[in-house]
Amino acid sequence: MRTPLKIVLVGMPGSGKSTFGKALAMQLNFAFIDLDEAIEKGESKTIREIFEVEGEGRFRELETLYLTKVISGVEGFVLSTGGGTPCFNDNMELINEQAVSVYLEVSHEELLKRLAKDQASKRPMFAGMDRGEIILKLKNLYAQREYFYRRAKIKLSGDDISTELLISELMSFFRN
Repeated sequence: MRTPLKIVLVGMPGSGKSTFGKALAMQLNFAFIDLDEAIEKGESKTIREIFEVEGEGRFRELETLYLTKVISGVEGFVLSTGGGTPCFNDNMELINEQAVSVYLEVSHEELLKRLAKDQASKRPMFAGMDRGEIILKLKNLYAQREYFYRRAKIKLSGDDISTELLISELMSFFRN
């Protein structure tokens, strides 16, 4: 019997992991899990509160704890991770050992557009920043995180990635 598929989406903030993940999960009839939402529910605190009160280090510990719980405890899912998830505590190794990782690569211009539309202030990392500061932050984050993202098993690039494209890439991945 085959193990149900576990798909983990990684990429920059604003790359569409949550939006795309929900659509993909619906199309595949899988559970959709947003890692940040799982942390907030489990800790009864917002991500912003965890960052502000306990610090980023504690948040990264919680992120790894919840990632491990989800990956080892749930069957047949699409998981949307936080932008930094694969970059800490050997999380990318865990993801690649137990799931099919998918990197959604979107241009900086499109990320900025999406973050502005999504109100970057909702995201602790971009709170209080103007457009120029957000661009600089995105470029710095990308430089730090690209190495981890590029280790994903499937890489999709472009500003208009579709669920159909990912399903096609998944089928190709399993044929090879």
